[in-house]
Amino acid sequence: MMNRKIYIGAAGFLILVCFFMGCRPGIKEEVSYFTSLKKLHQRHYPRFEDQLDFYGFLKSIDQSLAYFKKVPLDRKYYYGKEIFTAGHMIDSLEIFKAFLAENPSEGDLNRFIRENFSVYESVGNEDGQVLFTGYFEPIYPGSLERCDEYPHPVYTRPDDLLELDLSAFSDAYKGHKRLKARVDGNRRKVVPYYTRAQINLANDFHENATPLVWMKTRVDRFFLEVQGSGRILLNNGSQMRVHYATNNGSAYRSIGRYLIDKKEIAKEDMSMQAIREWLERHPDRMDEVLHYNKSFVFFQEEQGGPYGSLGVEVTPFRSIATDRKLFPKGGLCFIQTSLPDRVNINPLKKWEETSFFAMNQDTGGAIKGPARADIFCGNGNYAEFTAGHMNIHGRMFFLVMNIPRS
Repeated sequence: MMNRKIYIGAAGFLILVCFFMGCRPGIKEEVSYFTSLKKLHQRHYPRFEDQLDFYGFLKSIDQSLAYFKKVPLDRKYYYGKEIFTAGHMIDSLEIFKAFLAENPSEGDLNRFIRENFSVYESVGNEDGQVLFTGYFEPIYPGSLERCDEYPHPVYTRPDDLLELDLSAFSDAYKGHKRLKARVDGNRRKVVPYYTRAQINLANDFHENATPLVWMKTRVDRFFLEVQGSGRILLNNGSQMRVHYATNNGSAYRSIGRYLIDKKEIAKEDMSMQAIREWLERHPDRMDEVLHYNKSFVFFQEEQGGPYGSLGVEVTPFRSIATDRKLFPKGGLCFIQTSLPDRVNINPLKKWEETSFFAMNQDTGGAIKGPARADIFCGNGNYAEFTAGHMNIHGRMFFLVMNIPRS
């Protein structure tokens, strides 16, 4: 959700079928980090099988280890009613990684987990299921200079964008999210920051925010915002990586849901690709649809990445985004879902049931509740197809090493 940011915000930031549709898949209300995970008895453990052959997984573990080693060793992480420190999380991941280096058989892996790890399952929706969607790192053409072919700016963080922490004024606001605002000089008041429509229609917005790069189409820019980061292939032959910096503070509203409600795209046909095709066929209605989503994302140039909300690089199909308020950051996960065939990418073909390990390294504006998770799919055609079409229910587990008995 790169916070999604991907940070690739969230934001994400979010290309997600459910993200576009604004789904809330039977989410349980009043769930907290004390109740989002239920501890399983060993007889209820799933069969642990990594059908992606652990490709890229050790790298993803290293990224979570890098995160845990930067925070205080006594920082707390909640697994239901049990609490583990960052120091314990480091030990847990290092021991798991060392065991995988021995290239264990599936039987040895399951025996090792049963003997050394506690397993917790997300409470999910009313049926105990988690809805998995996907996001990816898009690649779009661009230019460092504005011209007729590249007229649409990707803005940096505006100079006049304020971030208000109301908890600094009163304890009554503790736990509330920070507000994005600006000062209205004429009225000498603090007011909400500009909406997407106001930014797009302003002739002088470049005085507040410097254009970082220029893109061919508004559709490309919109989907870059949805993903929260991406690569820009510049017309001078070089490449730029742009990442989420912040947003304007307006709540995200799904243009996919808007198009469904307007009966422009059938719910069963909804995907990122379907939205793009509709927008390109209806340029006269682009303002109507894009401005329905008042949220607007600002970017910064960075090397490497894409980065998740933990500030570490995310790994294709080994990094997921979840609700940061419910699940332990950086935690070891096991996922049961479905993925498309890598050889025969066919939207009509049934996706294959797949299970694999991943790390909880990101979050996103649309990833809320215990019944949602977003899988980072990487970049390229397969990643774009998977992220654009993924809308699959499955199960999600978190694993952590048992605390040794004294």
